[in-house]
Amino acid sequence: MKLRMTFLSAAIVAALAGCSQAPVESQQTANATAEQVQTVENVLLEPFKGPYQGVPQFDKMDLNLLKPALEMAMAENLTEIDKIANNSEAPNFENTIAELERAGKTLERVFTYYGIWSSNVSSPEFRQIQGEMAPKLAAFNSKITQNEKLFSRIKTVYESDEFKSLTPEQQRVTWLTYNGYARNGATLQGDAKKRYAEINQELATLHAKFSSNVLADEENYVVYLTKEQLAGLPESFIESAAAAATEREHAGMYAITNSRSSMDPFLTYSTERELREKVWRNYYDRGNNGDEFDNNAVIKQILTLRNERVKLLGYENYAQWRLEDRMAKTPENAMGLMNKVWPAAIARVKEEVADMQAIADKEGANIKIEPWDYRFYSEKVRKDKYDLDSNEVKQYLQLDKLREAMFYVAGRLFNFEFTEVPAGKVPVFHEDVKVWEVKDKTTGKHIGLWYLDPFARKGKRSGAWATTYRSYTTFDGETNVLSSNNSNFVKGAEGKPTLISWSDAETYFHEFGHALHFLSADVVYPTSHSGVRDYTEFQSQLLERWLLTDEVISQFLVHHETGKPMPAELVQKIKNSATFNQGFGTTEYMASAIMDLLYHTTDPAKIEPQKFEKEQLTKLGMPSEVVMRHRSTHFGHIFSGEGYSAGYYGYLWAEVLTSDAAEAFASAPGGFYDKDVSARLVKYLFSVRNAMDPAEAYRLFRGRDAEVNALMRDRGFPVTE
Repeated sequence: MKLRMTFLSAAIVAALAGCSQAPVESQQTANATAEQVQTVENVLLEPFKGPYQGVPQFDKMDLNLLKPALEMAMAENLTEIDKIANNSEAPNFENTIAELERAGKTLERVFTYYGIWSSNVSSPEFRQIQGEMAPKLAAFNSKITQNEKLFSRIKTVYESDEFKSLTPEQQRVTWLTYNGYARNGATLQGDAKKRYAEINQELATLHAKFSSNVLADEENYVVYLTKEQLAGLPESFIESAAAAATEREHAGMYAITNSRSSMDPFLTYSTERELREKVWRNYYDRGNNGDEFDNNAVIKQILTLRNERVKLLGYENYAQWRLEDRMAKTPENAMGLMNKVWPAAIARVKEEVADMQAIADKEGANIKIEPWDYRFYSEKVRKDKYDLDSNEVKQYLQLDKLREAMFYVAGRLFNFEFTEVPAGKVPVFHEDVKVWEVKDKTTGKHIGLWYLDPFARKGKRSGAWATTYRSYTTFDGETNVLSSNNSNFVKGAEGKPTLISWSDAETYFHEFGHALHFLSADVVYPTSHSGVRDYTEFQSQLLERWLLTDEVISQFLVHHETGKPMPAELVQKIKNSATFNQGFGTTEYMASAIMDLLYHTTDPAKIEPQKFEKEQLTKLGMPSEVVMRHRSTHFGHIFSGEGYSAGYYGYLWAEVLTSDAAEAFASAPGGFYDKDVSARLVKYLFSVRNAMDPAEAYRLFRGRDAEVNALMRDRGFPVTE
């Protein structure tokens, strides 16, 4: 079983929204053999079929097959693990580490389908199975991590003379494997080992419950408007809201769904202040409504169990354990970075609020700026200070054209060519999903496929994410890449283009950056794809910078009606306002990141989530006009699983790298398309994945470590030497 499956890697956690661990159902299932598994007709277990080295059979997904598929795949994997652990030959890289890399293929395929049900096409029926299987998958993982014979073999290889003669990637894979097992209970004995496994099962159930509760509130809270309540809203948004209402059997009305892509533009443009407050509260109160889907008690339980588990390993707190193998290394280092930025961020918020309040007073609004006013009056300030109308900008941001722009950037930097696959050739799980083949422009070599699922719908979790259905490796023959981007844009009305905001366009490029990271991989072993959380956001954040390059603006940011490129004066206004509203953006993010670390460095016995959140933010001097980007009860990054837990700061850590790397491009002769810098970008920052220590990789690209002042300059904050 590959390390990334054993510990339910970042990719799986993201795809499954945190519902990613669990055990075998019965002794009978646990004793099933690999041969028995293969005799069962279940498409979820089968090797991918068809063209492009085989693709997932998404058109044949049947939820009734999921439980037996998980159980049989786990049984097969345990058989594989036992064979490795009980090998009578002396442990070496090939018969231990490499065999672990080969194991778990069937289960990995099942998780591909599981991830689609969890994130893209969820239903109450699936969520029931998810809740039931989560603790079983956790127990299954514990059977592997606590296999003493297996860990003994891994340890032997790691400490052997052979280790010194391995390739750099083999050494790193061996270390990652050893470290992953050691940090996840393999060194424990007796009651401690038993309790560790029990905690994993309990946490898996709670992670699934947290995620399910948030999704329930996203589905259950929808604001339906009449024509008289549409004042201020752009026509394109109104058309999309009408389509969303019709889809929900409210034809003739206009639906504001409980997702960021619907909430954000409504709060920006609606002149109906009471409705803005209602939509705002629906969104920010997810998981905090005092009903059966309330997450406060769930958070308390999760924190208590996490703390107990790391104490078994000898750590003082969960964050100390989590950050040990990250770039930050310690909670103190992570908090130290945020403490450098936080004062400048909240100071900027005060300036932004003063500008907004002045406009509200001038208009005679007789209000004090509240959180549901921030976007609305911020937009007025933008127009006043920069003569920049976000809705005007939106007319040039067509979803299809932005996709073409991303392909253009990928062609210039990575030499990739994207060609749409004819409908029906590759199975998809929803009619909105389209697929492109990716090739090397020069050689014509097939690289892989790129799936795109762009639109919001019922049963799809909120936000945007990227994942893979297959990653590039060469150790058992070269495999292609099956990558996927998923968004929640509000689909344009029939026959009309989907227009999105500048912020959404940046997110579109961001997630495509993850896809390029997958597609450009040049590694031998599957474990080399395991991510370092405070590094893996760097590549995607960096790609956002190409949205504002002249080449993209002139060719792809064209008016949806006239087809004319964005005027130079509008482009200049966008550039002039590049640091506008950075107080809001930085503060709402950092409040979540800081709270994440506080939750995971504080004794859980002292935490009542809502009280703790309020008290700590008050101590930090959190402006009353801004809230956490992800308030505690819907903070899925850290409570729906463990991919980002005690690690949400990683976006800021990665942003330091991003700002510093962007300056390398900006100062190059060829700017953001400079061939030499682009070549170093692909070679050291994208293709190596986690086959090399991230800090070393960045130094090879830049010639030095990243500097935090680049970030401060980027955001227009004061730079301190």
